[in-house]
Amino acid sequence: MFRISRKAVMVIFGILALAFAAGAILLFTPQGQGKTKGKTEIIVNGKPVYEVDVARIRANDPILGSNPEGVLKGVAEAGLTERLILYYSLLQDSSRVRVTSSEVRKQLDQIRERLGLTDRKAYNDFLLSQGLTDAQVRSELRGQLQIQKRIDQVEGGAKPSDQELKTFFELNQQEYRNDERIVARQIVVDDKKLAQDLYNQAVSGADFAELAKKNSKVGAEQSGALGAAAGKSDPTPVTAIVFPDPVATAAFKLKNGGITQPVEAGGRFYLVKVEKYLPAGESSFEEVKDRVLEDTKKAKGQGALEAYIEQLRAKAKVKIPADSSLKLDNPVVAKVGDVEIKLGELAQAVLSNQQLGQLMQQGLGELAVQFFMPQRLDQMIDREILLAEAKKSGQSFVGPKDLIASFVQQWHTKDVKIDEAEAKKYYQDNLVRFTEQASARVTGGTFKDEAKAKAFRAEALKGGRVEDLVKKFAGELNDYGVVNPGVLPPVPNRLVFLTKGGFPKGPLGEVSEVVKLETGGFQVLVVNNRVAEQIKNYADVAEQARQEALQQKRSRVAQEWVAGLRKLAKVENKLAEVLKTFEPPKTEEKKDQPAGKITPPDPTTKPGTPKP
Repeated sequence: MFRISRKAVMVIFGILALAFAAGAILLFTPQGQGKTKGKTEIIVNGKPVYEVDVARIRANDPILGSNPEGVLKGVAEAGLTERLILYYSLLQDSSRVRVTSSEVRKQLDQIRERLGLTDRKAYNDFLLSQGLTDAQVRSELRGQLQIQKRIDQVEGGAKPSDQELKTFFELNQQEYRNDERIVARQIVVDDKKLAQDLYNQAVSGADFAELAKKNSKVGAEQSGALGAAAGKSDPTPVTAIVFPDPVATAAFKLKNGGITQPVEAGGRFYLVKVEKYLPAGESSFEEVKDRVLEDTKKAKGQGALEAYIEQLRAKAKVKIPADSSLKLDNPVVAKVGDVEIKLGELAQAVLSNQQLGQLMQQGLGELAVQFFMPQRLDQMIDREILLAEAKKSGQSFVGPKDLIASFVQQWHTKDVKIDEAEAKKYYQDNLVRFTEQASARVTGGTFKDEAKAKAFRAEALKGGRVEDLVKKFAGELNDYGVVNPGVLPPVPNRLVFLTKGGFPKGPLGEVSEVVKLETGGFQVLVVNNRVAEQIKNYADVAEQARQEALQQKRSRVAQEWVAGLRKLAKVENKLAEVLKTFEPPKTEEKKDQPAGKITPPDPTTKPGTPKP
């Protein structure tokens, strides 16, 4: 599914931190600048933006705050100017939206509570230290609330047509497939012996519903019926998510119906009677229409928001005074036919990449920008090519540009098929995806004294309750639950999953030797329900293998198609010459410095390429 959030859309346009970080003005306002606005730095639609306002935004910019140089500085400055234009255009357009004083007060109260400024004097002292007044803070909060409401209006006004709903469903049909389900009843008890006794009664012909009604700790009033409506006792189809993992594994193996042996999970014992198994499969449009409507409205709303922001920028009238620290430098970095991609849009997409911040901390920001920018620009060029194809298709695609680029690829590959041989080959090539991890139920105790740990172990091999024995020998109870390799701390993990042959068995289960911990103390583990790692049979995962193999094939076909379209498109890439204008003049001091080299991972995939 697309899963493009409002946050993602706003990051693209570089105004997230300004429009939605309510309270940032309190945290990042430079001290001592509240008494004067300073010179005019930029004029947006006839309204001046002053030095103090730009200073606040600069202080909230992690890139500019690091005093970058060269290409990184040029790109960050270009991004800042575009961000200012977008933000103040949005702020002006939202100014007519009604926000009440009580809404502002509520927002301010939340900020004060978050900052620990509920005391009036503490709040006033803080404002004074930041060079702000209460009126200024309320004014800025009002503006941010107006922006939020304006965005809600834009998104809420996007209503999908019937054809758009059907197209959206067809493109995302895989997301609306039914998972495998069962119609079943369960009995949950706390005692293993009781669970075994109930199982024996059930397989001997006793009424399972009556047994559940009289004995189950969960759902007894519904005779153990899973998925039953309130006050009813008829089970309805449920997915594996309603069960603890080991219970689900046991229940969903009963494809012909039946009753599971008692399964321990979380200290309780489960019996499940499967009345009917329903394999995974396609859903009809009518079955999932409400979900499709919700998802399509969200996508269309995000597309409307994107178009709205772009329109604000296109209509903005901008002037920058001669003595301003800003530059109106937004050159074209690429053309796809008649469509221009400008530096500001590219800069915002690159600067919002989280990997850039991580690389900057390593002193690699300059090189990272030069690595990411060509890569991201290539993706934006492909997106424009795909948007042109979307128009040619005549289909009712909705959503932001990246989503539509994804949809047109899905549309192009909708008739791609795979055969059984391809599905089996995918299974063999990706066995790790079809491997059920080892697992075990692990408890035990940690003791300060080795002698007490040994005494606990000796008693545990004879029987009793782990909790009682740990308490008896003044230890600390360790209840890890059902775990897989790598979940436990290093020492217990090695004990449980890397010890050949397991441990000696007693009434409580397997009991480990006494092990000295690196952090101090001595530990003994009790292990039950040990399950070895195993590869699932193809027959049990055939549908999963088919679907994943199909997605992989569609992705490959889509990539080849886009590569072919690009060869035919009229593309001009001017990024290298634009970035060259930001490079500082070469000096002798820098001439002999070794060039750094980084190969960071691909920050994003091709926009919208179907993923396996």
